[in-house]
Amino acid sequence: MAVEVADVQDVARVAARVRDNINAVIEGKTEVVTTAITVMLAEGHLLIEDIPGVGKTMLSKALARSIDSTVKRIQFTPDLLPSDVTGVSIFNQNTREFEFRPGGVFANIVVGDEINRASPKTQSALLECMEEHQVTVDGNTWRLESPFMVIATQNPIEMEGTYALPEAQRDRFMARVSMGYPVTSAEIAMLASHSAQNPLDDLKPVTDAAEVRSLISIVNRVHTADAVLRYAVALTTATRNTADLNLGASPRASLHLVRAAKAYAAINGRNYVLPDDVLSISRPVLAHRLLPSAEAAMSSRSTAAVLDAIVNSVPVPNA
Repeated sequence: MAVEVADVQDVARVAARVRDNINAVIEGKTEVVTTAITVMLAEGHLLIEDIPGVGKTMLSKALARSIDSTVKRIQFTPDLLPSDVTGVSIFNQNTREFEFRPGGVFANIVVGDEINRASPKTQSALLECMEEHQVTVDGNTWRLESPFMVIATQNPIEMEGTYALPEAQRDRFMARVSMGYPVTSAEIAMLASHSAQNPLDDLKPVTDAAEVRSLISIVNRVHTADAVLRYAVALTTATRNTADLNLGASPRASLHLVRAAKAYAAINGRNYVLPDDVLSISRPVLAHRLLPSAEAAMSSRSTAAVLDAIVNSVPVPNA
């Protein structure tokens, strides 16, 4: 059933409230904040990758605190175990039975700080959680409550003491964003407001988990024309057929691209997706899934530059 305009306007209003709430803490990063909200409404997961000290954890905490829901933070370290993430069965001496103790992923929003500092074995504990929204331990399966979103931060892999995320896990993140350095005015404003107290202490929720579930249902019903679907597939197919990339976008990437475009359209108050919505969200959704070829790497062509060239080569359908 098609979604009404009034419904997507509700999505736009709530998204604007969340965005304004986060902007009170994160100065001058409206585009990054909008992408984070888009991923949340598209039922995806967000990877925030950048150098230390630019506000990765601050953004993830601000988004989590803007929603009245269950939130857990996992500090990924080399000695973190998979059971710390998913949970473990413990034998109860009184009842003579095993009891399940939930791990850190049992929350609506899971903030995974410095995910690439944990071992690959621990990183892989998130694979089932992120893709299927469930946890299986000792043959028993537990569903994760909706909405469920993993917001992971990581430093670039060339930093010391890190383990690069495998392609299978990077592909499960709907989008990757980078904070970047703030502009001078925003950094000055940050010094003035953050030096006296932590601004997160005054941040209040502007929505709750039940309303987010309702908004996700609305986003799922946003209309996507066949021409837009063909355009999304044309973009991902083009990444598989270029000599500049050793690894192109997966079919999961096509699905994530369309779902993110639907959320982006709803945030902008429309009950239908335009090709421009797909175009606007294509870099954060696709770039982290691609691996450049040796020739592209030797010529210092970044993955983002290769993707931009591919996007520019694919014809955009008429609105």
